[in-house]
Amino acid sequence: MQLDLESLSEATSGAIGSLVSTTVLYPLDTCKTKYQAEVQARNQRKYRRISDVLWEAVSKRQVLSLYQGLGTKNVQSFISSFIYFYGYSYFKKLYLKQTGNKSIGTTANLIAATMSGVCTILITQPLDTASSRMQTSEFGKSKGLWQTLSEGTWSEAYDGLAISVLLTTNPSIQYTAFDQLKNRLLKGKVSKKTDAKSSPESLSAFNAFLLGAVSKCAATCLTYPAIRCKVTIQAADSYDNKSTEAEKKAQKTISGALYTIWKREGLLGFYNGLQAQILKTVLSSALLLMVKEKITKSTWILMLMIGRYFSAYPPKLKAP
Repeated sequence: MQLDLESLSEATSGAIGSLVSTTVLYPLDTCKTKYQAEVQARNQRKYRRISDVLWEAVSKRQVLSLYQGLGTKNVQSFISSFIYFYGYSYFKKLYLKQTGNKSIGTTANLIAATMSGVCTILITQPLDTASSRMQTSEFGKSKGLWQTLSEGTWSEAYDGLAISVLLTTNPSIQYTAFDQLKNRLLKGKVSKKTDAKSSPESLSAFNAFLLGAVSKCAATCLTYPAIRCKVTIQAADSYDNKSTEAEKKAQKTISGALYTIWKREGLLGFYNGLQAQILKTVLSSALLLMVKEKITKSTWILMLMIGRYFSAYPPKLKAP
């Protein structure tokens, strides 16, 4: 069996980077999600700003509740990042092999990123829904993963699937912009490596952080209304106690979420919490890509060792 070492290296380093960024920034993510989930007119809002969520946790002596759902989120981010980066690397290599080109253009890059994103969403959506419900539940009263999922139907575990698929454009824009900027930055480096198994070029920690922040900021600004709708859909049951069951059911659709935000907050409501989203996602993405770039060579060496091991000791199949 021929192992795709480069794709495995990309997937492993990306998943580790995602795990680190998710854990470090999780309290900020919880504050952001609870703030976004509240769809009310400004004078009726419980949280006027994102810091109000933090002060509530402090005043109730529930600071550790800012980490509610962290385990589920870590599992979801690790799996989704591994699948995404593996698929992204695989589809890019497949394109280059089929076309014979030496580099991939922006359009093909976007398509590869979108295909990877759709595959990821279909597998990890229940974990994403569960983590959102845990984060938006009352401080100190969050339920476990199995209890959160078992309370509803299997279809409810996929609440927001359609808009999540739509939001695959977010990482598509982000990683395409990052790759294009990275290629331009590394273009001046003339590599003398001719070995096909030489480790890939990587950015410095500062450059990776900077490019990650710029690319994620652009993607977030373009897709934020859809992000707000997604949180509204996933948190309809666990957070909104002022709506009737019929209103909550309608709110679980894209059109219902759009109508609810428009009715209660107006046009600007679609961008309510944008600053918090940018702060969290830009820091998270920049940290992820910085860690990923710094450990790329290490994971490449690890995958190379694994590949050589399987080449030297291929698995023996027992005869039937």
